[in-house]
Amino acid sequence: MKKTTLTIEPIYKSFRLTREKPIEIIKLHSGEIESWRIFKIMAEFVSGFEFISKYKAAVSVFGSARCTIKDSSYREAESLGAKLANMGFAVVTGGGPGIMEAVNKGASDAGGQSAGLNIRLGGGATEVRNQYVRQSMTFDYFFVRKVMLSFVSQVYVYFPGGFGTMDEFFELVTLIQTKKIKPIPVILVGKEYWTPLLFWIENTVCKDYAAISKKDMKLYCLVDNADEAVKLIKKLIKK
Repeated sequence: MKKTTLTIEPIYKSFRLTREKPIEIIKLHSGEIESWRIFKIMAEFVSGFEFISKYKAAVSVFGSARCTIKDSSYREAESLGAKLANMGFAVVTGGGPGIMEAVNKGASDAGGQSAGLNIRLGGGATEVRNQYVRQSMTFDYFFVRKVMLSFVSQVYVYFPGGFGTMDEFFELVTLIQTKKIKPIPVILVGKEYWTPLLFWIENTVCKDYAAISKKDMKLYCLVDNADEAVKLIKKLIKK
């Protein structure tokens, strides 16, 4: 068989990490280097924890911002938002469109607490806040926002999504795995979407490479729809 060589041409192929590059990266990211940014970060943490402290029983929901109202995932997310609100849970999302909008819509229409933690993007632009968010806070720093999303709730639900959703999922299970936070329900919704990933985790990551243990695969649960998610939440959580 002829051996083929995979050539990857990334968009950043011209990038070369020199001794001066870290400073250039920081300048590019922030526009300026000032010690006041440290205090700004601290202030954002304080404000963030103050904001999320009002939610005594909450569920964080993640999923694709590209999902549209025509998608079945959107309808399931909206249904879940309403059901959670009727159970007395506040619903917390990233505040954007897609799945986030659907969950906020369901909670808001049901008369529940519908919160959004938005992010201010590069260039001064702010991620569009969906119209169903009733309580919100906008963050300048992704890592501060991630901390708030990771500590605000008693349950975490993940619908089909992209890199951001995957990032949040793997970070949360890592926090549980490393005992940085106590075990909490982590629920994946949508068997068709999540099964291939979980198959890879079980067979490649766990069995072939032994990079995780079998017990690590018990850190999350898989369901197919909003009704199954609610049934599982009722079983696992005591408010």
